[in-house]
Amino acid sequence: MNDDVSALLRLEDLVTAYGRGDGARAVDGVSLTLQRGEILAVIGESGSGKSTLAMTALRLLEPRSGRVLFDGEDITHLRQRSLRRIRRRMQVVFQDPYESLDRRFRVQQIVEEPLLVHRLGADAKERRAMVHAALERTGLSPASLFADRYPHQLSGGQRQRVAIAASLVLSPEVLIADEPVSMLDVSARAGVLALLDNLRRDCDMAIVIITHDLAVAAHHADRIAVMYLGRVVEQGPASDVVDRPVHPYTRALLSVVPPKDPLAPFAPQLLSGGIPPPSASPPGCRFASRCPDVTPACLQADPALLEVSPGRSAACILAAPALETSSPQGAHQ
Repeated sequence: MNDDVSALLRLEDLVTAYGRGDGARAVDGVSLTLQRGEILAVIGESGSGKSTLAMTALRLLEPRSGRVLFDGEDITHLRQRSLRRIRRRMQVVFQDPYESLDRRFRVQQIVEEPLLVHRLGADAKERRAMVHAALERTGLSPASLFADRYPHQLSGGQRQRVAIAASLVLSPEVLIADEPVSMLDVSARAGVLALLDNLRRDCDMAIVIITHDLAVAAHHADRIAVMYLGRVVEQGPASDVVDRPVHPYTRALLSVVPPKDPLAPFAPQLLSGGIPPPSASPPGCRFASRCPDVTPACLQADPALLEVSPGRSAACILAAPALETSSPQGAHQ
């Protein structure tokens, strides 16, 4: 874990549970940091807890324990009125642009709504100018061509750009993009991901990309955190995680990424079963029931996330030897 105290967003031992009592832990003791101008990819299969983690970081879900710090301020227990000023600085883009945009409103109204909520812009003329500027920044240019359209008159990629513009109009410092391209076709995906890259570079914006696609993470992220059943099981610089994966789960995710060379050998490692629900977390290592490298010791205790080299950490009792013997593969072949 990056322990720099200057982190813009810091999650400390975060737990989010559903149900009464201790409940089923969808997020189970996660610690992460996000620096200004950085793209952090949080990856994992459906049910790994990555979206719940994002919603907890935004305080859209209440943590059971742990802390959320934004720009050095503990916002874990802020009341809704105090959260408003924070939410202006932290915005989210959801997975489905078909559902996240109100189809009754024109694009101008959709992007203007956050300005009205936060009481920004002196009058309608100024707000319209701010909306047009946000649309232009997302590549919807000229903005006048799109501002008066309804969502159904736009392509999927254009709709997602409108959703991003509705976040950008507030000039946030953190953008959390929850599976931002999973509903889009290949060409639209490339354009939206390039837009996120540009925002990070041009606006010094910190971005969290929630995704199940390790190829997306490998190409666009500075750091990767791999989640499984509510916990981070591996994290580190993106190139290191992709070229030398430590945890067996990360290796399995990488194995299904087709190599760039179509003639190169391709042997996906298909895991048996799926992620169990948080309420049925197995004893010992939570990945043991699906792990190809499981040993009897793996069934005794759930390993802690420990540093295996500078900037790299993994939650696996075999992590040290795996780091020494692993070789480049997957998305960087």
